[in-house]
Amino acid sequence: MDRLRQFRAEAVQELTENILAFSMRFVVDREHGGFYGYVANDRTVQKEAPKALVQHSRMLWTFAHGYRIVGDPEYPLIADHARKALMNWFWDAEHGGFFWLVDHRGQPLQTDKFIYGQAFAIYGLAEYHLANGNAQCLNRAIDVYRLLEGNCHDPEYGGYFEACLRDWRAAPEQRVDETSLPVVKGMNSHLHVLEAYANLLRTWNDGDLRASLQALLHTMLRRILNPDTHHFSLFFDREWRVLSDRVSYGHDIEGSWLLVEAAEVLGDPDLLAQAREAALRMTYATLEQAMDTDGGLFHEGDPSGVTDRTKVWWPQAEAVVGFLNAYQLNGDPRFLDASLASWHFIRERIVDKVQGEWFWAVDEMSRPHDREKAGPWKAAYHNGRACLEVMARIQKLTGRA
Repeated sequence: MDRLRQFRAEAVQELTENILAFSMRFVVDREHGGFYGYVANDRTVQKEAPKALVQHSRMLWTFAHGYRIVGDPEYPLIADHARKALMNWFWDAEHGGFFWLVDHRGQPLQTDKFIYGQAFAIYGLAEYHLANGNAQCLNRAIDVYRLLEGNCHDPEYGGYFEACLRDWRAAPEQRVDETSLPVVKGMNSHLHVLEAYANLLRTWNDGDLRASLQALLHTMLRRILNPDTHHFSLFFDREWRVLSDRVSYGHDIEGSWLLVEAAEVLGDPDLLAQAREAALRMTYATLEQAMDTDGGLFHEGDPSGVTDRTKVWWPQAEAVVGFLNAYQLNGDPRFLDASLASWHFIRERIVDKVQGEWFWAVDEMSRPHDREKAGPWKAAYHNGRACLEVMARIQKLTGRA
């Protein structure tokens, strides 16, 4: 019990005194609006770097959710800063949906409608509505949900296409980031649509949305999760043929708890039982195959084993939550030990004790990578959310006890 309380206290401190404090001090662009598109490892700012939909949506979610959990009066001000950028810059007034990338003043640069980005916009807007009841944000999230269902959902084979053009016409195979393959359908986008729809359902209990989330959860469990390896397959053609044997350990452990969360929001007992069983199998596989003796999580593998031994910041954050979630599901002390070991590794190796925030990654010798502290793919989301999840989950565990 004492180590759980200590764990929670450390998460509160890390969230409030490092992660969110860093963003408020060094990432908010108070001249042009929104958040800087690039803050280097040493906190050097590239003021004219492009600004990304994903980064701004994630910051909106983090500060809105942080306010709901912590109550700091500064957090809704930063959330509103994110909301204004999202609504004023990224929203496509002509065709609907959100632009992928704008310049530092908010002018559109990349106007394709990547479903990954649309999902995070829904996620952030729904959370903002949960935090303060803003009807405009809820309505905008609903608009995007309907656009996705009308234009990106595959009516023949199920699931969602990776992207559409600006006017929502079908786009060719797309690469979401530099590590992805150009594909018609991808695991990562489906995972975050699942996350977004679950959050939207929390505040908008709509029958069509409920059916969409239920179908997507079935797709995750039956199409994307490999029942033999208990890993997610990553890339697919339209008919769900698997195009790569790569394994992303971070996505597996992240997905393990997001599957359960979505099933809990749905409230379907049979589907929840399936999600819990899948989550435990995924978590056991991750623990056995991807966790180093120092508590760090390796980055990627394939059927032969680990292929990338880098320890990137976000899988470490997701490991803390995923292992803690599994401990809540079945009480296996190995999972609690693993979550605490992941947390210890983060505090010792990933947290930048000099410049603040978290390093992008460390190598096998625990040497930090000299990559950004904030940018299109790095915001106070994975690490901030991990702290918030630890706080909420340990509250439940200690409350029951």
